Amino acid sequence: MLAPIFSVDICLVPESALGNALQFIDLLRSANLLARLRLGHHAPRLAWRLRDAGGRPLPALPGPWEVYGDTAVDGPAQATFIPSFHAADIPAIRQVVARHPGLVRQIGVAVDAGQTVLTVGSGAWLAAASGRLQGRTASLPWFYMAGFARDFPGIGLAPDQDWTDDGPWMSCALPHGLSQLAIALVHRALGKELGDACHTVLVPDHARARAAVQANAQQHIPATRDSTLARAIAWMEEHLDQPYSLEHLAQVAAVSTRTLLRHFRAELAQSPLDYLHALRCARAKVMLEVTLESVPSIAVACGYADPAAFRRIFVRHMGMPPAEYRKRHALRAPRRRWRVDMAGA
Repeated sequence: MLAPIFSVDICLVPESALGNALQFIDLLRSANLLARLRLGHHAPRLAWRLRDAGGRPLPALPGPWEVYGDTAVDGPAQATFIPSFHAADIPAIRQVVARHPGLVRQIGVAVDAGQTVLTVGSGAWLAAASGRLQGRTASLPWFYMAGFARDFPGIGLAPDQDWTDDGPWMSCALPHGLSQLAIALVHRALGKELGDACHTVLVPDHARARAAVQANAQQHIPATRDSTLARAIAWMEEHLDQPYSLEHLAQVAAVSTRTLLRHFRAELAQSPLDYLHALRCARAKVMLEVTLESVPSIAVACGYADPAAFRRIFVRHMGMPPAEYRKRHALRAPRRRWRVDMAGA
């Protein structure tokens, strides 16, 4: 049975504060990690899609930014996220809204379809301009409140709240409220248990921190116990370039091969060998990006004596051959250019 997915469209315009969007995605990723730790690979998850003002997909982000790209399945989203945008003053905010009528209409369609709309700071102007949120209450920075009240007298303001959850509209005044906004979304999307767990992890609790330090100092909190998966994974990470042996890996983990396979399938939904291939491909990506080593040399460094086998596995995991990946993502200049640069130096 497939795990439930709650999808969020993240709408970006040229004026958007990109940091808001990246911080929000980091919070969604943290929520997914926590859900996976608690419920295994059957846990529900949050997914996101990057969209422009017209609702069109944005190009994939390169290199280490790939993790911020689209993860959602096809079909309509359940929520729309509007970050704040860079504008010098309230007249400039109004100009941004006027430049993007398509996004305003898109937000209206989203509300009509039952989606949740999430806004940060001045992003509230775009949501309010849709005309679908009359009678709702929003949180804004204090310096925007007077201008917003003049533009949208039918929308209430929450001067004493950093963030607000009012039906289809969740809003936070400033970026530091994004954690609470994400937690509220987790409550709504994934349920109270995971929402409460995210609150425990993502919201600072100084009293709890002091208690943990004191308990640790008095040796009331023992070290985390070892586990079958932890032992096996740690060994694979340290021996990526060595031949794979299920029997030897089971010995390292101090279990039978059958038990080891059961643990991997139950917790990670894959075999130890599949997990090892993923680790090796992660090392190969780094080497392709930052070194000038040949593909056969990288194959050996990643545990593959046969370069052809390495290429097949890399294509399966990355969707492209190693040479094509290097062409797209290399952080070093081509060898011939590097040599010319060195000669000039």
